Amino acid sequence: MTMLTTLRRLLGVTTLGLGLVHAAHAADASAPDLLIRQLSLETIEAVKADKDIQAGNIAKIIALVDTKVMPYVNFQRMTASAVGRFWRQATPEQQGRLQSEFKTLLMRTYAGALTQVKDQTIGLKPLRAQPGDTEVVVRTQIMGKGDPVQLDYRLEKVGAEWKIYDVNVLGIWLADQYRNSFAQEIGANGIDGLIKSLADKNAKASAPVAAKS
Repeated sequence: MTMLTTLRRLLGVTTLGLGLVHAAHAADASAPDLLIRQLSLETIEAVKADKDIQAGNIAKIIALVDTKVMPYVNFQRMTASAVGRFWRQATPEQQGRLQSEFKTLLMRTYAGALTQVKDQTIGLKPLRAQPGDTEVVVRTQIMGKGDPVQLDYRLEKVGAEWKIYDVNVLGIWLADQYRNSFAQEIGANGIDGLIKSLADKNAKASAPVAAKS
């Protein structure tokens, strides 16, 4: 299995958990397990109710993820973790570009997975945390055909709210999955080289969409 195939599988399952909030009400971010449960449940209902998503309307999926999911994700921390020690070496402009290109890459990589949502359900494991903890791991399982799929989240408390900053599928944390390849690219071509590589991948992925529109 190639790294790209692994990432697509990883991110496809992750999409179920991060959630697309179809309802008009904002998710409850006051407790980490409640946030994950609500986003997870609303994901499945949203996909089942939206024929455009089921048909693979990537532009609509991306728009929904950007407006509904991202408020509950610390994407700067997620990007910094994936880039690793090189993040501190990047200028603020480079950090902004890395974050933008990485977000686009992730959304385009897993957007198509939402079309595969059928009869999955989410199981939430008991939260192992103390009342004063500001970082926790929420553990869930996605159940459908075949064996249950482990899906865990790292969350941090920001003010009165909880935000996701990493996701674990089948024992693989998302940031770890990218860190080695990002480090290799930076070692060979610098931070700007990584930005260009991500931008090129995103441009290539969007080309068929642009051609059809």
